Amino acid sequence: MDSFFVRFKNSLVLIAIMVVQVVALALQVPRASGDLPGSHADGRKISTLRYWAVAVVSPFERLTHGSSLSLRHIWSNYIDLRHTREQNLQLQQQIVRLREEQEALAEDAAQGRRLQALLGFQQQYISTTVAAQVIGTTGTDRSNMISIDKGYKDGLKSDQAVMTPDGVVGKVRDVWAHTAQVLLLNDATFGAGVVLSASRIRGIVRGTANGQIMINDLTSDLRIKVGDQVVTSGGDRVFPRGLPVGEITSIVPDPQHQPYTAITVKPYANLSRLDEVLVITGTESQLPRAAQQDAAQAEAAEQESRRAADSVADKLPSLPQNSADPNNPAASSENNIGGIAGIPNSGLPHSKPPLHPDRYSPGAAPPATDLKPGAPPSPTPPQP
Repeated sequence: MDSFFVRFKNSLVLIAIMVVQVVALALQVPRASGDLPGSHADGRKISTLRYWAVAVVSPFERLTHGSSLSLRHIWSNYIDLRHTREQNLQLQQQIVRLREEQEALAEDAAQGRRLQALLGFQQQYISTTVAAQVIGTTGTDRSNMISIDKGYKDGLKSDQAVMTPDGVVGKVRDVWAHTAQVLLLNDATFGAGVVLSASRIRGIVRGTANGQIMINDLTSDLRIKVGDQVVTSGGDRVFPRGLPVGEITSIVPDPQHQPYTAITVKPYANLSRLDEVLVITGTESQLPRAAQQDAAQAEAAEQESRRAADSVADKLPSLPQNSADPNNPAASSENNIGGIAGIPNSGLPHSKPPLHPDRYSPGAAPPATDLKPGAPPSPTPPQP
């Protein structure tokens, strides 16, 4: 062994010097994010060493996360199955309730689409998404980012919206072949256009250095209240319009930026416990095919219910029109019940004639056209 090192001493020293030089160049030569596949040129620089480190560490993160996920699935799917029957009953009841709500919402949605068609409104709907697993975090207080197991080979690009079923999580920042980093809502460099659902006031939600989410570009307004829902406005071309972000928890004056207010927003998504996320990779101006089918079924059901209501209304008994002949008063009086014009006598029950008629009996009072102001009352008809 000693003879080997002695014999190839010069070659080994030369190889060691070349390795040191390559590492030094990797540390000194940054790469623009636009040079990476699937990224946009936005001026950020990524060092080659970091690119290599991510490529080396990512497979181990994926392996570790996949192993832990398999163990959790084995526990949750085969071992921890307590109270399953009770949960099934509760879910069945919830399904019935949700179906009723879905029918009501489908009718409202159909009306909203008709109004949008009248106004020529163009809405961006989510067409394609990619599900990803969270495999790591930045682990620092100054930067709030997570790593996911999908990259540009799965269709991901920079500045794509990331969300969960609860609400918005953040947006894609850096993309590699099989991994990507997501900038969270509570990062100090994050920003997105939002609108308050109740008052329709627009603003910009930003993260802070202490991990909170704030809206600090709005002046004091009585329409802004605690508990109002905050959704995306769609004006930033990153997040589609109407995605839930969170709700307002506090409204206080901003002493550093008067007359603006500091509005704290609590996100709907739990940013500290993220396991799976959805990356929105495509939007379109029309509803997806499945949503169009659901909308067509809802509209067909609404039309069927209207036809059924009209059919029932046609089958209900109704009064025919008065066919009195003005030239034949006798026929007109025969078709009237008790002298009341407009109510025919044929086929309908009527009251018996009074035993002791007076001036209040039906048919005893003269027509209004024959009455004269100030005339004495008509005499009471004689009793039989």
